[in-house]
Amino acid sequence: MVVHIKDALDDLAFAPHEPVETALDRYYAPDLEWRSDGVVKDRAAFGAFVAGLQSQIVNGSVTVLDEFIDGRRYAERHQYEATLTNGTTLRREIFVFGEYSDDGRFRRVNETGFDATQ
Repeated sequence: MVVHIKDALDDLAFAPHEPVETALDRYYAPDLEWRSDGVVKDRAAFGAFVAGLQSQIVNGSVTVLDEFIDGRRYAERHQYEATLTNGTTLRREIFVFGEYSDDGRFRRVNETGFDATQ
């Protein structure tokens, strides 16, 4: 079984219902390397980043536009919309390239994106 970015986003950012660490364990391997627009985070730094996001997001949704899995390789493109506690609405399109660990969780994730208008 392998995991999907949309499910991780829902459980970690847009509809969290459990501690961050529990959801991280479900989707990300202990040796996670997360790179977003060139900035690299290990799993601990990524977890702290996610915990900070949870306090800022009122609600959000993800629409997967493309998703491909080939062995351990993963590629996905999605759009998300998130409403923040300050009333701001974010709309972004994100491109994700990743690698799975032996147990099907993400081991490496590279993402980049841009602001999207509706």
